[in-house]
Amino acid sequence: MMIMIALIIGGLILLFAGGEFLVRGSVGVARRLGMSELLIGLTLVGFGTSMPELVTSLQALSDGAVGLSIGNVIGSNVANVLLVIGAACLISPIVTNPRALARDGLFMVAVTALFAAVIWLDLFTRLVGFVFIAILIVYLGASIVLDRRGGSPAADVHSGEAEIIETHAPLLVSLLFALGGIAGVILGARFLVQGGSDLARTFGISETVIGLSIVAIGTSLPELVTSVMSAIKGKADVALGNVIGSNIFNILGIMGVSAAVFPFSLVASPEPEAGAPLDVSAMEYGEATSLVSTQDMGALALSVFLLLLFAYTGRKLARWEGMVLLLSYGVYMALSFGLLPRLGGF
Repeated sequence: MMIMIALIIGGLILLFAGGEFLVRGSVGVARRLGMSELLIGLTLVGFGTSMPELVTSLQALSDGAVGLSIGNVIGSNVANVLLVIGAACLISPIVTNPRALARDGLFMVAVTALFAAVIWLDLFTRLVGFVFIAILIVYLGASIVLDRRGGSPAADVHSGEAEIIETHAPLLVSLLFALGGIAGVILGARFLVQGGSDLARTFGISETVIGLSIVAIGTSLPELVTSVMSAIKGKADVALGNVIGSNIFNILGIMGVSAAVFPFSLVASPEPEAGAPLDVSAMEYGEATSLVSTQDMGALALSVFLLLLFAYTGRKLARWEGMVLLLSYGVYMALSFGLLPRLGGF
């Protein structure tokens, strides 16, 4: 029991510290090499803060813990909006620019809808993984081209994401930070997945629920820290841009790479055979149910809806709206752990 708890806590600490070192190190290296703040914010900050989710999902899939992997991504996206933005709003209301939200916000909606369709059809094949990665590359390329033309409100948001990372360390120090961060994230993911899997087996909790809660919150800590620091420094709008970018990357990047490396199925028997291969069809498990419930997809859809609703109405996210987001997250966690009557599943 103590070993299991130590693995989870140690994994969370290593993921958080590793993510922070990785972001600061990679941003430091990029600045020394002359990369623009716009490019750093659009690529490195989003990639670095999502690295814990990526490594954790890959580690979970390599261990056969599919529920932890998919739960991590869904839970991280829900936590990014309801928990991270909710917390940032309490510190400082977020003034929004509808023009800046138009491109990235609507793209996030489209990507989330695509993600939901793939989950519903259980199509996490290698081909779909590469398609997700291709869409992400096209999106990043198009964003860079559009933002560099000037006059784009989104460009200011992306530049602000980089400017919030204050680091001007020498090149060698930044490189060591980045490498150390990668090592910390890898080791932290291994500890967290092992501890989370043991927790699920010990207490009879679904691995998906562990992924949606403990693992998702842990891997979302870099986004939480970045967003809270943005709010404290009076740049709360950067928190919103960071979350939208992170959610896009979580779906296209993490699920894309995960499916490309370890094609998997969300359909499994209630108690799949230990060590069962990942590349299996639903029929090989006999009478089966999905690892993802309608409640989980409903929470993902609700988080996106509330975010855009609050952002577009009144041109700001007020403190009371932040409280609504946090309350919604609390209700979702209570439903997930059976503290409230659970909604239907599929």
